[in-house]
Amino acid sequence: MCLTERELFYRHMGLPSRAPLGLEIVDAEGIYLFDRKGKKYIDLVSGVSVSNLGHKHPAVIQAVTEQAQKYMHLMVYGQYIQSPQVKLVAKLSENLPESLDSTYFVNSGSEAIEGALKLAKRATGRPGIIAFKNAYHGSTHGALSILGDEKLKNSFRPLLPGVTLLNFNDFDDLEKITKDTACVVLETIQAEAGIILPEEGFLTAIRKKCDETGTLLIIDDIQMGFGRTGKLFSFEHFGITPDILALAKAMGGGMPIGAFIASREIMKSLTFSPELGHITTFGGHPVSAAAALASLDTLLKEDLIRTATDKGALFYSLLSSHPKIREIRHKGLMLGVDIGSDKQLTTLLDDFLAKGLIVDRFLFNQTTFRIAPPLVITTEEIHRVCDLITECLNDVDS
Repeated sequence: MCLTERELFYRHMGLPSRAPLGLEIVDAEGIYLFDRKGKKYIDLVSGVSVSNLGHKHPAVIQAVTEQAQKYMHLMVYGQYIQSPQVKLVAKLSENLPESLDSTYFVNSGSEAIEGALKLAKRATGRPGIIAFKNAYHGSTHGALSILGDEKLKNSFRPLLPGVTLLNFNDFDDLEKITKDTACVVLETIQAEAGIILPEEGFLTAIRKKCDETGTLLIIDDIQMGFGRTGKLFSFEHFGITPDILALAKAMGGGMPIGAFIASREIMKSLTFSPELGHITTFGGHPVSAAAALASLDTLLKEDLIRTATDKGALFYSLLSSHPKIREIRHKGLMLGVDIGSDKQLTTLLDDFLAKGLIVDRFLFNQTTFRIAPPLVITTEEIHRVCDLITECLNDVDS
């Protein structure tokens, strides 16, 4: 018996959801996805902020093709000098604060967080880790330990000891950062909480408290990095510099790659007691590194970062006055549209899909939907999207 791909999907794929969308996508280009029946969808999720350059960007395709024709995997990361890796670290260093000059490549955001946590504990010799409620940092064991939602983590305890969760934007909670704290891990803008921005001075206060206690500040820019917020990296909006920066998602232009970045002084602590303090087989895979370099070059050359702010503002201006919308929280082309009702949002998401809009809700905010299209979306496409969203909002029962 010959099974269809849909039947194989439901029979053999390990699925984390009991009700996956089950769309059979056969092609994608720019902001559009195409299913097996020829229906066109507009991608307003970007693979959760992965496809910042859109799908099938020519520069990324060319880089992947050219590198694959030279060589792919050679040896465990860090042993050979591989051109895509060293060119990428140089380009990152050029566009980061001077103190962030040593990059360790991994395969994903979760791995970037794992490496950052290990590095902070090794560099400081301290046991304590502080993170924030309603933050998402990944699903591997260490990342899950600092995830700010009990429902997603309770079934997997015991997790890492010594983790304290604070309330985002609570200045009084910062007194819990002490000289026993190895690191504070945070998103500058809480994504899965529904796009929660920091209050004035909150991130500065964290930076100051870390400096006073010798605690390392880890910024998770995995979802907000690479132009999504209107800056190359989100922390640039707030006048602070992390000690360790975690990156992934849009970094690879659609290919899997991540990184944690620190000073050379901090990073070298992984090279002794023990040597090989952190190793990875596929981190910085040359094809992924080539794609990441092409993606970064394109972001910088095509002015997509600056225009993300204008495009996000256009979405806001076209939607914010709708009576069904309670609030829109946004930075650049990352918007959280809050309609105040879990039940209505469930209906709305179905309506969006029927009209060819790929939209999702946030993990820790069930009344808010995400608008995070590829940065290459045009103003004409934004107007079209907002017309469709408005039609769906008008049809939702009060």
